[in-house]
Amino acid sequence: MSKLVIVESPTKARTIERYLGKGFKVLSSMGHVRDLPERELAVDIESDFEPKLIVTNKKAVTQLKKAVEAADAVYLATDNDREGEAIAFDLYEVLDHKRKKKYLRVVFNEITKRVILESIENPTEIDLKKVEAQRARRILDRLMGYLISPLLSKTLSGSPYEGLSAGRSRA
Repeated sequence: MSKLVIVESPTKARTIERYLGKGFKVLSSMGHVRDLPERELAVDIESDFEPKLIVTNKKAVTQLKKAVEAADAVYLATDNDREGEAIAFDLYEVLDHKRKKKYLRVVFNEITKRVILESIENPTEIDLKKVEAQRARRILDRLMGYLISPLLSKTLSGSPYEGLSAGRSRA
C-alpha cells in the first residue's frame, strides 16, 4: 500500500476505496478520535482556556497508526465542516506526523468517482480557523455543562423543567 485515505465513516470508506482502486487503502476514523475527558472539566480556565484532550478511540488510532507506517502518503478526507476539520487535525497530531510521512487534506463535497479523483489530485491544507471554531464551541459546551447545569438543576428542582441542562449535546 502506498497511499492511505482516512475518512470518518466506514460506509464511505468502502465506496471511496472502490473508486480509487489499486495503490490506495481507505480506512475510517469512526468519527472523533480525541475529546475532553468525560468526568472532569478538562479546561484550564487559568491558562487561556486550554483544553485537556485525550484519545477516545484507541482501537481506531492503533489501527490507523499501523496503516500509516505502511503508507507513503496519508490523505485526511474527513468532512468539510468544523467537526471534520477538527477530526483531520486530531488525526494529524495523534498519528505521529513527525515521521516524515506526507499528510494531505482532501475534501469530497460528494461521493462520486469524478469528485474523489479530482480531490485527490488537488489536496489542500487543514483549515485551522475551523479547527479553532470547533474547539471553542466544544470548550464552551463543557464550561456551560459543568459550571451552569448544576445551578440550573438546583434552581429547577421540583419544577416541570427539572433535569434541564445548560449544555448542548455534542453534534
